[in-house]
Amino acid sequence: MIQVVVVDDEPLVRSGLRAILGSATDIGVVADCGGAEAVMTVARHRPEVVLLDIRMPDVDGLTVLTGLAAMTPPPAVAMLTTFDAGEYVDRALRAGAAGFLMKNASPEQLLHAVRVLAGGGKVLAPEAAGPVIGGYLASAPADDAARLVSALTERERHVLALVGRGMSNRAIAGRLHLAHGTVKDHVSALLAKLGGINRVQAAVIAERAGMIHPSSGARR
Repeated sequence: MIQVVVVDDEPLVRSGLRAILGSATDIGVVADCGGAEAVMTVARHRPEVVLLDIRMPDVDGLTVLTGLAAMTPPPAVAMLTTFDAGEYVDRALRAGAAGFLMKNASPEQLLHAVRVLAGGGKVLAPEAAGPVIGGYLASAPADDAARLVSALTERERHVLALVGRGMSNRAIAGRLHLAHGTVKDHVSALLAKLGGINRVQAAVIAERAGMIHPSSGARR
């Protein structure tokens, strides 16, 4: 059972999230609270995942996040908001957030995100992807990207280019006529060689290295 704590200043929102998460047999909400009680509540229950509102009147969600990140071990925290993501994404991710979700996410998306977070993964709402990619583009010089890509094998560069187009491992396997497991291995290897990064960052590096062209659309 994946244990979750929900932190939001609105009781109605907390109730709704409880109902959605409670519909899954493998997820349980062990507590919900406002921002002022968040760190104490999480310390008491030690959940695997915390869903944390980023804007609350009693205490700022980013302040709560700092307290949660200092715990040993820290829970996986996904920031929740109905507001424009761009203002908060970079600060939240740098402060230790493992994800960024919009409150209008579907129940299926929310349940999937909690499972990913509990498994040690990261989740990023589409509304947050733009600011994240923009930030990496601004901080990743083209020369550095080309240097990183030069360390890859020819096959890994082909796979990276397709990752940069937004293609899934299965779609890449079909395009390159490879087994799905083989593509998964190539992706894991290239991400490690590029510095232990994720697919979003890899896509940015591919773009900065000139591997993605304007006519290249995302194909799933």
